Amino acid sequence: MKEFFKTVAVQRWDDHRFYHHSRINQSLHLLSAVCFVIAYALLFVHPAWAALLAWCVSMTSRQAGHFFFEPRGYDLVNQATDAHKEEIKIGYNIRRKVVLMAIWVLIPAVVWWQPTLFGLIEPATDLMGFLDHVGLAWLALGVAGLVFRMLQLCVQQDLMTGLAWGYKIVTDPFHDIRMYHRAPLHLMRGELIDPMLHVRHG
Repeated sequence: MKEFFKTVAVQRWDDHRFYHHSRINQSLHLLSAVCFVIAYALLFVHPAWAALLAWCVSMTSRQAGHFFFEPRGYDLVNQATDAHKEEIKIGYNIRRKVVLMAIWVLIPAVVWWQPTLFGLIEPATDLMGFLDHVGLAWLALGVAGLVFRMLQLCVQQDLMTGLAWGYKIVTDPFHDIRMYHRAPLHLMRGELIDPMLHVRHG
């Protein structure tokens, strides 16, 4: 177990130092993390609504931070090009995220076009029923995306890497709250980019 948590810690550190320089991105990750924690609680009460919150608020805010605010040029802190970082990213790089988010956007259209999802469910009779079906489909997408990448990593690298990444993703919201809870304060002071002094001196 010690080796497992060491692998998780390395993955978390690389994720932070490579992909979270923007204070806006960090702040959006804080918002995302808080909503994910709420969604986790909702899973036990209303799974479909948990997925609606997770995808519509948590995932969109999190990915907006990466797509629109994170610097994509040469990383002076880590002495790495953006192309190199995208190549070595352990989880979903920008290309994989585009595919995942495209599927997410298409799902409501599929549920609208095929209300029974090709005979798998009873058709919705009202808007709330439609949203329930979309939410459950998004929940399935989230689980599938997690399991698929875990299996990929297990095959491409090793079992430890895949399992550690899966654990990291599930527990990231709690870690992000601890890691980025001060990001909005830095942002209000006008600091758009984290100087990453802890990385430079690490």
